[in-house]
Amino acid sequence: MFEETKYNTKMLKTYEVFQNELGSLRTGRANASMLDMIKVDVYGQKMPINQLGSITTPEPRSINIQVWDINNVTLIDSAIKKSELGLNPQIDGQLIRLPVPDLSEERRIEIKKIIKSMGEKCKISIRNIRREANDELKRLLKDKDISEDEVKMKENIIQEYTDNQIKVIEERVSQKENEIMTI
Repeated sequence: MFEETKYNTKMLKTYEVFQNELGSLRTGRANASMLDMIKVDVYGQKMPINQLGSITTPEPRSINIQVWDINNVTLIDSAIKKSELGLNPQIDGQLIRLPVPDLSEERRIEIKKIIKSMGEKCKISIRNIRREANDELKRLLKDKDISEDEVKMKENIIQEYTDNQIKVIEERVSQKENEIMTI
């Protein structure tokens, strides 16, 4: 049987991933979640920084990482430098300080483009979920498990979910762009 709520849940999870990615962008204020997308190659696998040390934001413009294992300090340092965050780590023993500089106008424009592209990728994922749902409906119709009227009704429900999610994504993109340009 066709479960349209399953597809709505998939769409909501896609939006959640998008939200997390947006949270990892540098907006000129120190935010521990900025480091969430950075993976460090340690112990034979890629691990997030928050599993290798404690992350704190003692001031609005700095992040501190208290690394648990001194051997990982240089690995974390190089992973941060390779990331697109544009931060320059300062090492003090097992403590890594990350001063978060003000965003330049060109960096703001660059981040705005990144936000737009993240939004587009999320909308494409939402549309792919819609296509997946519609393909399942066509298969059920072909197998005569569902009537044409039911297919039309469920396609309309899926389209409504899709439209709602895309609207929410566009609003969030616009909100984040305004946030970037006003800081």
